[in-house]
Amino acid sequence: MADEPDPERLRALDARLSKVKGAKVNPSGTGKDFSQGEQAWRMVIELVAGLLLGLGIGYGLDHVFGTMPIFLLIFVLLGFVAGIKTMLGTAREMAEKQAKTEEAQTQADRSAGTEG
Repeated sequence: MADEPDPERLRALDARLSKVKGAKVNPSGTGKDFSQGEQAWRMVIELVAGLLLGLGIGYGLDHVFGTMPIFLLIFVLLGFVAGIKTMLGTAREMAEKQAKTEEAQTQADRSAGTEG
């Protein structure tokens, strides 16, 4: 066995590594866009957060005033409404982002079609 590495193999390896490093790789998840599953979990968390916040406020007020179910029910319903409103805002934001992406893709397709 030779103690010295083969210089030709090292040059070939270096060339392959340079070629791979120079190649632009676009990973599917760049961190800017979220998947649909992540968006769905965000919406679920927004709804549950609204419910829990309303539950906590209602329970606290009922405990302070001694009227157990009244404020609890009112604020749970208000928390539910707030959660739904936040979810709708998130859905609207997602739809606007999707429309912008589709519009940009359409513009890119049109410009590519006129050049060719």
